[in-house]
Amino acid sequence: MSAGRVHRPETLEEATALLGELDDVMVYGGGTAIQILRKQGLLFTEDYVDIAGIPGLRDLTVTDDDITIGTLVPLRRVETDPRTRRLVPVAAAAYGQAANPRVRNTASAGGNIAHGDYRLDPPTALVVLDATVHLASAAGSREVAVREFFTDFQETDVRHGEMITAITVPRQPDGSRSSFVKMRSLSENDWPCASAAVLAVPEDGFVEIRMGLGAVAPTTVYLAFDVTPDMDEQQAVEAALDIADSVMDPIADIRGSASYKARLGRVAVEQAVRSSLKELSRD
Repeated sequence: MSAGRVHRPETLEEATALLGELDDVMVYGGGTAIQILRKQGLLFTEDYVDIAGIPGLRDLTVTDDDITIGTLVPLRRVETDPRTRRLVPVAAAAYGQAANPRVRNTASAGGNIAHGDYRLDPPTALVVLDATVHLASAAGSREVAVREFFTDFQETDVRHGEMITAITVPRQPDGSRSSFVKMRSLSENDWPCASAAVLAVPEDGFVEIRMGLGAVAPTTVYLAFDVTPDMDEQQAVEAALDIADSVMDPIADIRGSASYKARLGRVAVEQAVRSSLKELSRD
């Protein structure tokens, strides 16, 4: 990586001290987004803190209740780890749709969400699973619900002097079923025009539908509603589309107009809801 000063701390304490002391600084992990932004002339940061040498940041820790993904864990590992696929299949599916295998082998889980792009695939699953982002600074550590983490267009709740250390993802509720749908207009590797992660959770007498929508608003969107016993599948889909329509505000670009993306957003929502409900009905 050319231009700019690169600092290589060996401990988390050293890294957070640097982040607090330097004014124009960026954490460097997998570096996939940073390299693209630099090549496009959109990034002129003076200092980079390369955290690759800090122990523990590549750990993927599994308990009976959740999975904690270290900030430097590659997306590909989240996608393919048997424990992730078993305990949080909707997350494995979403991570497995990001870019292409070469990128997923390099891009890091923490860097992915730190990028804050509204089109990212993994956050759609993280919001339906109610994941938590762990942050560290020289002053200490704190946790932020991922549903509150993305604050505005390409902005996150990471404060000056902080870095993401891990993401904790609760296991999917017993008996739940899920689906992730991604709609593209350009290449298979490209950003989505719209994406939807859906988790259907059976409760006493009803089904809670949790939806995470990507690329259809300035930030990842989380929505939820209940399918009551008197509703059939079509009525559930219509309810999902009504609530999705109320929040979709796509940004036009080379992948399509705002109206085109909104239509694809409806397709993604319908497919993901139908798939999840069909899986439930087979049990």
